[in-house]
Parts: sequence; C-alpha cells; structure tokens
Amino acid sequence: MSNRVHVFDTTLRDGEQSCGCSMNVPEKVRMARKLVELNVDVMEAGFPMASQGDFDAVDAIGREYAQVTVAALARCHTGDIERAAKALERAKRPRIHTFIATSPIHLKHKLKMTEDKALETAVKSVEFARRFVDEVEFSAEDATRTAPDILVKFARAVVDAGARIVNLPDTVGYSIPAEYGYLVGTVVRALDGKAEVSVHCHNDLGLSVANSIAAVQAGVRQVECTVNGIGERAGNCSLEEFVMALKVRNDILPFVTGIKTEELFPASQLLTEIIGVGVQPNKAIVGRNAFAHEAGIHQDGYLKERTTYEIMDPRSVGVPSSQLVVGKHSGRHAIADRCTHLGFRPTAEQLDAIYHRIIAVCDKKKWLTDDEIGNIARAAMQA
Repeated sequence: MSNRVHVFDTTLRDGEQSCGCSMNVPEKVRMARKLVELNVDVMEAGFPMASQGDFDAVDAIGREYAQVTVAALARCHTGDIERAAKALERAKRPRIHTFIATSPIHLKHKLKMTEDKALETAVKSVEFARRFVDEVEFSAEDATRTAPDILVKFARAVVDAGARIVNLPDTVGYSIPAEYGYLVGTVVRALDGKAEVSVHCHNDLGLSVANSIAAVQAGVRQVECTVNGIGERAGNCSLEEFVMALKVRNDILPFVTGIKTEELFPASQLLTEIIGVGVQPNKAIVGRNAFAHEAGIHQDGYLKERTTYEIMDPRSVGVPSSQLVVGKHSGRHAIADRCTHLGFRPTAEQLDAIYHRIIAVCDKKKWLTDDEIGNIARAAMQA
C-alpha cells in the first residue's frame, strides 16, 4: 500500500459552516488560491444546492484551477446532484461528493427511512452522479454510529455502482482512535483496493486529529480537514496539525502528503483575515504562542539549544521566528538576550537590577513590550 496520503481540504465548504465564518465568492476564490499554493490534493469548494453563492464559487474555482481536484457536495438527491454537476461543468478535474446518513439514529429520526431504502438511494445516486463525472465520492454520514457490517455493505454497493472514494465521517466527533481505526480498517480490508477510503473527523471530543492519524494507520489514504480546524460545532480535523504530525513523527508515522508546509502559517493568517475569526493563542502550529517561550527554564534551554524546547523549526511552517516573551516567569538569560537584541550591554550588576525591576513590573502586568524593556534597562544602567 502506498504511503502517500491525499489531503482533501473542506475549508470552503464544511469550514465556512462554522458560525460566523461564511465567505462570499471573491473571498472563497482568494482562499482557494492559497490552498492551491499549499498544494492540497482536493478542494471542496461548496454545496451548490445550498445557495447561488456556493454554486458560483464552485463554478469559479473549478474553472480557475486545473492542478487540483475541485469537489462539490450533494445530498443523495437527484436535484442536488444535477446542481453540483452544473456547477462543475467547466471544472478541469471535477468530483461530485454525495452523501446519505447510515446510522440508526439518523435513519430513524432525521431521514425516517429504512436501511434498505437508504442503501438503494445511495446506489442510485452514485450511478446518477457517474453520468456527469468520472470521480464520485460517497460519504456514509454518521459512520461512527453505524455497525461495521452495515458500513461494509454500503461501501461495497456504492463502489460497485461507480464510487471511487468511500468516506467514513465521524460526523459528530463521537469516536476514539482505537475504535475508529478498527472501524475504518474493516472497510479498507473489505474493499481490498477497489476504492480509496477516506475519513472526515469532527472535533467534539478534541480527537479529530488523533482519529485521523489512527485511520491512516489503518489504511485510509485520504483525510478531509480544514485550515485552522474550522467547521461545524467544535470544528474539523486541523489540516496544519495533521500534516505536521506526519512530518515531525515520520519515524513512527511513515506517511507523506504533498503539502508545502511553509505555507501553513500564511494560509492560517489569510483565513483569519477573510473570516475575521482567529485561533486561540495556544493553537498548535499556527497559534500566537506556538513558538513563544516565557518560563525562565524554557528560555534558558532554548537559548542554549533550540531543540530542547522546540520540536519544529518555526520556519518549516511559515512562522518567521520563535519569540522569547519577557514576563514574570522569565529568567536572567532571556532578559540579557533581549537587552542585547535592543542594543544594551549591561554589566552583571546592572542585569541583576534590570531583572528585579522587570519581575516586579510583571507581577502587575502580563508582559512587556520592547519599548518598556528598553526604558527599564536604560534607567537601571543610568542609576
């Protein structure tokens, strides 16, 4: 089995379903350009049946970018599929992504449909979608609350109907890694290479990246994710976290993606600019504090050898440099380094005075700017 994992980005579809994160057509096209620079394999540009804007975005992005597969989402409804196909008419590499729920709770309460009827609908929808495009992806919505044997039945049927990709979403973020790995591995073995198996993990329990990694270890070769992990409710598998986990821990995760990791931080920043919603400071990979150090012990170790406290070079993800934050936890070594950076050369006695003044101020203030540090250093050295 190949160790190449395909990255299916759904920032423009599931991602923008985050409350307050919707994008208009020009914004989607602008973000799509960055996703192409990031080198994602598949870009889900929208849900054409949902709105004219989504239709127009799929159409515009499909026409613009020949080097990436452009997917459009459609329920297992004839009208949805026709609308998706129309939006993809001028796409160079189109994919229709159609879905129906398979779990008992969704079948009973949402669809009010029997399992046999859902299976029949899925097969007919895939066959219908194949009239328009060669590449059809089928998703079994709420797969993780569906019995493994039922998933295998659906997977085999839709592949026989022409689906090239079978997606097994953890739609409500319910699964845990060992359980999810077993579930998707069962389908991988059942299909035996007849179609690519994909996953789409939500983060309701904070396990979307871990579940995606477990799925890859079980044989999955497409992972659906979003920049900054945006998406419904608690969001989706974070593209930057998943990709860097494979890269940093390639010793035990011998898989590769085509992602240009130096574009991860710029992509995160652009998305934040477009939607006006940033990430929490301690967000892995792209958060403001991801490469920042305040504790004196950490700062001392970092200054002696960066890898004591950093497992990634910030430049490898597009972050210009690490930061040593001067706060109440900082040590003399870091304060001396900052003073040198600001053009001061204090004696040991002066440094001691600067250190004590900074710690006293930081007991009342969370951190200091370079100007404030400079003023303290200047006053201590002139005393």
